[in-house]
Amino acid sequence: MPSSRLHQLSDLGQSVWIDYLSRDLLETGELARLIEEDAVVGVTSNPTIFQRAIAGGSAYDGQLAELSGEVRDPKKLFYELAAHDVATASDLLIPIWKATSGRDGYVSWEVDPNFADDRRSSFEEAQHLHAWIDRPNLYVKIPATTAGVGAIEDMVAAGKNINVTLIFSLQRYREVVEAYINGLERLVADGGDPATVHSVASFFVSRVDTETDKRLDAIGGHAALKGKLGIANAKLAYQHYLNAFAGERWERLASEGATTQRCLWASTSTKDPAYSDVMYVEGLIGPETVNTMPEETIRAFQDHGRVAQTMTQGLNDARRLFDELEDAGVDYGDVVATLEREGIEKFTASFADLLEGVHDKAYTLVTMDG
Repeated sequence: MPSSRLHQLSDLGQSVWIDYLSRDLLETGELARLIEEDAVVGVTSNPTIFQRAIAGGSAYDGQLAELSGEVRDPKKLFYELAAHDVATASDLLIPIWKATSGRDGYVSWEVDPNFADDRRSSFEEAQHLHAWIDRPNLYVKIPATTAGVGAIEDMVAAGKNINVTLIFSLQRYREVVEAYINGLERLVADGGDPATVHSVASFFVSRVDTETDKRLDAIGGHAALKGKLGIANAKLAYQHYLNAFAGERWERLASEGATTQRCLWASTSTKDPAYSDVMYVEGLIGPETVNTMPEETIRAFQDHGRVAQTMTQGLNDARRLFDELEDAGVDYGDVVATLEREGIEKFTASFADLLEGVHDKAYTLVTMDG
C-alpha cells in the first residue's frame, strides 16, 4: 500500500473524501486513481458542483440528447444525469463500503434546496432519491435548517442513510445529533435494525472564517482574531460528538448495533491566500472524522501537509476565542445564522442555474438533431 500523507491521515482515523463528482472524473479513471493513490474513500456533491460539471463541457451531451426526446422537465433531466454519475461512483466505492463495514465508501447527492424549509417535502424527496439509486452506500443530503432537522430524524427513523449538510453553528449541530439519536430510537422502537443506518454531520469550516474576517475588517484593529473561528468552531463540535455518543442512552443504541454520526469537515479549501492552503486539514485531524476536500486541497496536502493529531489540541484557546470575538463586536449567532441563510440561497440559485442550463442545452441538442 502507498504511504502518502493522506494515507497517513487515514491511519490516524480520519477518512478522506473528495467534494466533487462529474462524468469526466469517472470516465477518465481519475476517481479510481484518487482512491488508489490519495486514500479517497468517499464522494460528496452539491447543486453548485453539478452545475459546473454539466455546464462546463460536453461529457453529458450524449445522454442528454437521448433523454431530451422523452423527458421535458429540466429537474427530471438533471436527476437522470446525476443518477448515472452517483450510481457509477457508488459501484466503484462499494468494495470500500464492504471493507469498512459501512463506515466509508459513500457517494452523496442532495435533495432540492428549494425544500430546505419544508420538512415533509424534504423527507419525501429524500425517500425518492434513495429509491431511485438503491445502493447501501448512498447518502442523501439534507440541509440542517429547522425543517431539515425534522426531516433528518424522519429519514433515520425510516432506516435511511443521511448526510446532514450546511451545519455552521454549535447549537444547530447539537440539534442534528439529537435528531439522529431520536431517529435511531424511533427505528428501534418500530423493530428496525439501527446497524443498517449510517450518517455524517457536515460542519462547514472556511466559510465561517470568511464571514468573521469580513466583520473584523469592518471593525478594524483585531487582526490577531482573524482566521481562527472556523477551526475553533469545529473543534468544539467534535467535543460535543465525543460527549453525545457516550453514556447510557447511546450505549443502549450501540448494543443494538447503532453507529455514531461522524463529523465531516466540509468547505475545507482555503479562501484567503494569506492563509495556508492546508490549514483546514492540518487543524482538524482526529479519529472518527471525515474531511471532504476539493482536488486542489488533496494535491496541496499530499505535497506539503503535516500529519498530526490536532483535533483535541488548543480547546481552551478555542473556547476563549468566542469571548474575544464577542468583546471585539462580532456576534457569533448572527454570523452562523447569516451563513446558513446564504448557504441555502447559494445552493438554490445554483440549482436554478443548473436547471436552466440543462433546459437550454437539451433544447440546443434537440434542435441540432432535428
